[in-house]
Amino acid sequence: MNQPETIRAIVAQSVEQHADLVAFRMTGTTGHTYREMGRAIAGVQQELARLGVAKGDRVALLSESQVGWPAAYLGITSWAAVVVPILTEFTVEDVQGILEHSGSRILIISRRHQERCGDNLDALGLTVLILEDLMDQVLAGDATIPDQYPQELDATDTAAIIYTSGTTGHSKGVELSHRNICSNVFGSNGFAAGGIKPGDRMLSLLPLAHTYECTLGMILPFTMGGVVTYLDRPASPTVLMSALKEVRPDLMLAVPLLIEKMVRARIMPKLNKPLVRAIRMVPGVNRIIYRAAGKKLLAAFGGELRFFGIGGAPLTADVEDVLFRMGFPYAIGYGLTETAPLLAGTSPGANTRRSTGVNVPGVEIRIQDGEIQVRGPNVMKGYYRDPEQTAQVFTEDGWFRTGDLGTFDAQGRLYVQGRKKSVIVGASGENIYPEAIESLINQFKGVMESLVVERSGRLIARVLLDYEQLTEQMSEQMKGHAENTSAYLEDIRRQVNARLSSFSRLTEMIEQREPFEKTPTFKIKRYMYQ
Repeated sequence: MNQPETIRAIVAQSVEQHADLVAFRMTGTTGHTYREMGRAIAGVQQELARLGVAKGDRVALLSESQVGWPAAYLGITSWAAVVVPILTEFTVEDVQGILEHSGSRILIISRRHQERCGDNLDALGLTVLILEDLMDQVLAGDATIPDQYPQELDATDTAAIIYTSGTTGHSKGVELSHRNICSNVFGSNGFAAGGIKPGDRMLSLLPLAHTYECTLGMILPFTMGGVVTYLDRPASPTVLMSALKEVRPDLMLAVPLLIEKMVRARIMPKLNKPLVRAIRMVPGVNRIIYRAAGKKLLAAFGGELRFFGIGGAPLTADVEDVLFRMGFPYAIGYGLTETAPLLAGTSPGANTRRSTGVNVPGVEIRIQDGEIQVRGPNVMKGYYRDPEQTAQVFTEDGWFRTGDLGTFDAQGRLYVQGRKKSVIVGASGENIYPEAIESLINQFKGVMESLVVERSGRLIARVLLDYEQLTEQMSEQMKGHAENTSAYLEDIRRQVNARLSSFSRLTEMIEQREPFEKTPTFKIKRYMYQ
């Protein structure tokens, strides 16, 4: 069977093949089957037709994660309109700018965000649909996925315009075609521990408007017959643990921050107790202890997890070392919004530490002057209404410039070193990679996050500390440092500098008293601290 090249074809195939399986659900509910989702998607299409939406018209979607989100997204794109997913973390002013730039005719918005944005959107002259009301309407109807549509749909047609949440301060509209998205769905599935199978359970935690979650956490499981569960309330440790117990997911996607917090709070303190450290010195015992810890962590995730995909930002080295030794089924992925998103990935049990793995089938990756450049069916059409910016990110021979620095090993595995724009040039022209220094700093107990910047030729690290961890988990000597933050930071600086080349050494460490400003995928907005 040929792989579908449009979201319309994916919808038709999945609704037919998996009709009686649950497709999407909220925690605490039974959810909706593929047949019911087909009715909802067809109902969305009917509403778009009633409103006169034609092929290529832009329809914006702004909502927290809920079952209506995929129904709206799949309905819009399979109708041959263009969906404009908007991150809920964007300000009202950002939302207005995106709606204007995209030329959206219709906004489908959740009740929660309509209350937040409503008054500011009236002047735009949009038709506004409340997502919850729309879902009630279409689920109560009897619409079916049509055999024939009034408008043709080609794989090269635009499916989505996604406004990035980049760390450089300028949001661009990434134009992705149906082929871009569908090729990435099928190319990525092989990394998921043998692939997603009908009935596999996935717990969704990340924003659906982000390409990482949308392509790999929503469209991919829908294509393969999986069931995706969304949280019915804002995430908190209590809500998350309850959801994990209820869902017992087979697969999850996350940004590093989630697993780093769990490992540092639940695993590392126990492994570093004096008695445990002493026992670990006995030959053969270290592996047994780590594997036992891995089973406990797996149990905390529901006990059935076979794939835990990590992407969106680098995973700190010390946490990856612990996950690797525990045999936890983690996998690292690398990609960008502009590549729909996945470019390279690993599979559980086949990880090489610090590597983001091998290229997605069909995707070519090369290193030119240190920069990772790619081409393939998943690479975007361009930046919407911005031909100059589009031209800048493609080479003369058609490769997309990722803006990331990287290397390959002898086996063709990719190692990402950091953003090209983040590189600091030393006094004698040396390249200094701040992300590598930050990774060293973040391994110290009590460090939550760090950011390395250059000021007047001096390298300075801003460090956000976890005072509770410093107080509860450190030795008496360390507790004294926690009370004297400057002394503790100076101690870290000396130890980090001992592991760095002379031109990369830190001049100063500054306490970051407030959490860093972040993108919706929890990357620090570097431009705000330059």
